[in-house]
Parts: sequence; C-alpha cells; structure tokens
Amino acid sequence: MTTAAPDTTPAAPRVPPAATDPAAVKVVPARHPVRWAGAAAVLVLVAQFTHGLATNPVWEWGVFGDYVLSETIVQAVWVTLQLTAYATVLGFLLGTVLAFMRLSHSPVPQTVAWTYIWVFRSIPMIVQLVFWFNLSALYERLGIGIPFGPVFWSVDSDSLIGTIGAAVIGLTLHQAAYAAEIVRGGVLSVDSGQREAAAALGIPRLRQIRRIVLPQAMRAILPSAGNEIIGLLKGTSVVYVMAIGELFYQVQVVYGRNGRVIPLLLVATAWYVLLTSLLSIAQYYVERRYARGADRTPPPTPLQRARRFLRDLRAAAARRKAPVTAPHPGGENR
Repeated sequence: MTTAAPDTTPAAPRVPPAATDPAAVKVVPARHPVRWAGAAAVLVLVAQFTHGLATNPVWEWGVFGDYVLSETIVQAVWVTLQLTAYATVLGFLLGTVLAFMRLSHSPVPQTVAWTYIWVFRSIPMIVQLVFWFNLSALYERLGIGIPFGPVFWSVDSDSLIGTIGAAVIGLTLHQAAYAAEIVRGGVLSVDSGQREAAAALGIPRLRQIRRIVLPQAMRAILPSAGNEIIGLLKGTSVVYVMAIGELFYQVQVVYGRNGRVIPLLLVATAWYVLLTSLLSIAQYYVERRYARGADRTPPPTPLQRARRFLRDLRAAAARRKAPVTAPHPGGENR
C-alpha cells in the first residue's frame, strides 16, 4: 500500500476583494509641486518685466510711437528688405551651383567649390563688406577683353558697383557659402535610388535635379534655409559700416541727433521682431506645402484651429439658444 506524497506547492496569496475591484480603487492625481513652483516663478518674472515696460520712464513710449512709423524709419526698413531679398535670391542661386559642384565627380569643380566655401566661411562678413566697399583701391577700372590681352571695354569701379552694389555683392558671396552646404545636405538626404531610377528612365540630368531631386530635398533644406534667411535679415545691420541707410544705421543717426538711445533701439527691435515673425510664418507655410508628399493629412494650421474654435463656439451658443421641447408622454418629442 502506497501513500501519496504531501503537496508542497505554496498556496496562492489571498487578494482582498478591494484590490481587484476597480470601483474600490482610489485614484489619486499625480502632483508636480516642482513644476508648479517653476511655472509660478516664470509668471512672476514675466509680470515683473511687463510692469517694468509699462512703468519705467526710460523706455519713453511716446518717443517710440513718434518714430516707429516715421518716414525715415520706414524707408530704412525698405532698404533692409531689399538687401535681404537680393542677397537671399542671389546667394541661394549661387549656393545651389556650388552645392552641385561639390557633388560632382570631377575633381576640378569639387576643389573650386570647396575652396570658395572654405574662404568665404572663414572671413567675417564685416571684413568682406569693407573689402568690396574699397574695391576701387585694388582695381580702379573693370573691363571686358581677352584674358592676358587687350581690353575692349572698361568702366570705373565706383560707378559700376556703387555702395549698394558693394553691399549686395558682399552679402551674396557670404550667403552663398552657407547656402551651398545647406543645399548639399538636402540633396544628400534624397535616396540615391531616386536618381538611379531617373537615369534608368533616360531623364536628362538637369531635369532630374529640377523635378526629382530638389523637390524631395526641400524638406531638409527649408528649416536650415529659413534660419539662414532670418539671420541674414538681422545681419544686414552690419552694412552700417558702409553708411547705407538701412534700419540700424538710421536708428543710430536719429539717436545720435536727439540722444534718445533706448526708445530708438526699441524701434529697431520692434521692426526686426515683426519682420522675423513674418518670415517665420512664411517658412511654416512653405514647409507645409513641401511636406504634402510625406504627410497626406497634415495637422491644421493655427488659422484653421482658430476658425474651428470659433465655429465650435457659435455651434455651442446656438445649441444653448435653441428651445427645449418637453418629452411626449409616449416617449417621443414633438
């Protein structure tokens, strides 16, 4: 006669019913005291700064209002926008050429493009501007002719370039060096299989670049390009060394006459903030347009969100004003 071995399996612990009943579990919201303290400190600092802006007489808001839309300042803003537009368009056109020269399989354009980028990224912008401003000291006349031979036509350097022309040349050549690297990075982000497929279909190389490579590379190019354009807008203030009447130079001239340094600097700050904000909005919508191929349902824009919010508010107000009918005894509304 055999006896069964004793059961040595440990008994499962008994779980109280309250631990398994979701209704009996007490939900305690997470508390973040450090986060709330940090938010309160930030709000206090913002309130103090805003109070200082409103009450500190040194800001001289009356002087700010007198000059912010004055004819002199508005004309200076227009000059700043012109310099930015010329340098942006010409700089990115030249930068695109340099980018594809660096991507070339020939060592000559590779070397030329690399040397150009190295030189113009190494020299500060203000040095380049002063150099082009004094170009006539190096070349009194510029002409067209046979290399190392006779000159058929020549003109005085100062009359050909001028002050604005020297500023545009300096800004363009400086911008092109940075734009080349931005475009090159965007092109490298495109899968090489795209170019191989286009080449297999017999598409000409220039058309490959214009219709296949660049549209796909724009998603990688635009964020850095937008940042570079905004930096160029503020960098145009460097041309004050050439006595060009852009925004910062005119502000300096005005506060040099009346001694109102703080409110005039505030005028320049307000215009730079406004122009930068407009460029940022334009960059947002351009990036959204080029993201259509990757994102079929892009998120709504801030304007669309605002319209939806107003539409929801009107719908909620209409529901509150609608008459409420009493339920019919049979259970249906009439």
